[in-house]
Amino acid sequence: MAGEYSRELSTKVFAGQGRLIEKGYRQGGPAGFGLRRTLIDENGTIKGILGQGEHKSIQTDRVILTPGPIEEINLVHTIYQSFVYQKRSESEIADDLNRRGILTDRGRLWTRGTVHQLLINEKYIGDNVWNRRSFKLKKKRARNEPEMWIKAENAFEAIVERELFESARNIINTRSFRLTDEEMLHSLKELYHQKGLLSGIIIDECDDLPSSGAYSARFGSLLRAYHLVGFKPDRDYRYIAINRELRRLYPKIIRQIITELRIKGSDVWQTPENDRIVVNDEFSLSVTIARCIETSTGLLRWKMHFDSSLIPDITIVVRMDSANRKPLDYYLFPRIDILSGKLHLSEENSLALDAYRFDNLELLYDIATPISIVEVA
Repeated sequence: MAGEYSRELSTKVFAGQGRLIEKGYRQGGPAGFGLRRTLIDENGTIKGILGQGEHKSIQTDRVILTPGPIEEINLVHTIYQSFVYQKRSESEIADDLNRRGILTDRGRLWTRGTVHQLLINEKYIGDNVWNRRSFKLKKKRARNEPEMWIKAENAFEAIVERELFESARNIINTRSFRLTDEEMLHSLKELYHQKGLLSGIIIDECDDLPSSGAYSARFGSLLRAYHLVGFKPDRDYRYIAINRELRRLYPKIIRQIITELRIKGSDVWQTPENDRIVVNDEFSLSVTIARCIETSTGLLRWKMHFDSSLIPDITIVVRMDSANRKPLDYYLFPRIDILSGKLHLSEENSLALDAYRFDNLELLYDIATPISIVEVA
């Protein structure tokens, strides 16, 4: 119960952090060279600059990014101009900065990777990006795909022109265009044999390889590139791609249910804040998709989490097939019979569960169909 409570709390905290990102507030992490973390109150009034290791002490205060000292801003411009106009590599720029005795914002020497990160980070053009990586309860740190990032453009003052930033990114992206898939994979395999493992940071620190973003764009994801060169991470990350496809499927299922209800004559509308479906102003529906998980013994399992904050009259559970490509069947759970926020299903379940199972949603559509009653005088 404690673990389940922690997971539910984590979900709510994640949603709240996402909303703050969209409003332009910083959610942890160093500011970066040329930028500063600035503390503001609930009215947006600046209270001061936060130093390294310092945090806000009042819950209603927020942290935003603001331009740092002019010397650092000028140096950031110089790095971008050297890379874009003078065609200097990240390693050459890092070596020049180290010869001049200039340290990073963390007081360290520059490397190819630190220069590369400065050139690709959207915070320098004022965009607020979050959830590049995730580290949730009892899970290993995961590098998320761009589709999972939460982003707000022009959230704070930029210190690099967007055109200059895009030019730098285009140069980085086009490096890999000159290489065939076989050449990119050959270089990646050599790096794997040299290092014994692979990661985005290891790839970005290598002078002779395209960036990790280039591998992700060329092969669909870093995980697929790893697979093609024979590297298997300690954790099975296939769930990331599956969850991404299920998120794309979710609005299609919602639209299909609404369409079928309307065809049957029901008056249907959807609440935009939580996707709850209201039918004939009489009852509400909520839809959740249950991903199929194969155990180490080959058995199929489905785990569901019910959002207690929605309080729908009926929860539609869409149980996916073994490949997680299409619905296998449906469960219709009335609110009164949902006793727990979590439910586990097997291939064969007790009557207490399978009494709610249906091959399709025709029964739901028929139940929701309005019936005209002739008034008798």
